[in-house]
Amino acid sequence: MDKAASGSGVRERLGRSLFARVAGPSGPENRARIHQTPGPRWFGPDRPVRRVHGDASMFIGGLRALLLQSLHPLAMAAVAGHSGFRGDPWGRLQRTSTFLAVTTFGTAEHAQEAVDRVRSVHERVRGTAPSGEPYHAADPHLLCWVHIAEVDSFLRAHQRYGERPLDGAGCDGYIHDMATVAHALGVLDPPHDRAELAARIAAYRPELRATREALDAARFILLHPPLPWPVRPPYAVLAANAVAALPPWAREPLRLPRVPGVEELCVRPAGKALTRTIRWAMAPPAGG
Repeated sequence: MDKAASGSGVRERLGRSLFARVAGPSGPENRARIHQTPGPRWFGPDRPVRRVHGDASMFIGGLRALLLQSLHPLAMAAVAGHSGFRGDPWGRLQRTSTFLAVTTFGTAEHAQEAVDRVRSVHERVRGTAPSGEPYHAADPHLLCWVHIAEVDSFLRAHQRYGERPLDGAGCDGYIHDMATVAHALGVLDPPHDRAELAARIAAYRPELRATREALDAARFILLHPPLPWPVRPPYAVLAANAVAALPPWAREPLRLPRVPGVEELCVRPAGKALTRTIRWAMAPPAGG
């Protein structure tokens, strides 16, 4: 009984700490609003997007998405110039996680409000990249790149580290679900299945390269995260698995070499163990 109570206490403290880091100080209020407000949702309880976005594999998928997105010079210029990812990286994470939670689990009304706020921000984000090219965050072409990098990353991480990986129809269903959010954000023709997603990523590849800003962002994300030292080892496991999930064509320009054997024997098993621990810590109490 004492051991059970002790284990429950550790779980509660760890889960609370993780939730506070990801969701921010308004996390409990946002969670109640998202899940307890009655009304129609964009996605029903059986939709694949709910399974993917409710799983601990999102921690790895999110890091992979940031690395992959950085390879588009104009998208990276917008992030470097306007997002404050260095000065307020946790604020950016918390805003992103709240947006995903609201659009996935919240009411249709709240989801649309969240989309409208993001579109308003995107309209104001414009400038000139170091190459001299202009960028605008509301450009549908840039929005599409950010979208497909996220969808590909979240889905691949879920299939590798998720508690219940999707079958083929479920994978296509997830991409189709995410197209609803993309279209609301201003993406003109988002992909709706795996074949369309792969074709769209291939079409963007000639535009991708590792700028100085992308390399700096990768070093910041992977080597210099703004974290207390005690939590850096588990973060390093998440980061290593995010890198391992990248395709070779994305790793090479970011100077992230593959070490044969190490990823299969060490990195991936450690990633699966850590995501199981996060899932255990953040699961609601039995009967709660």
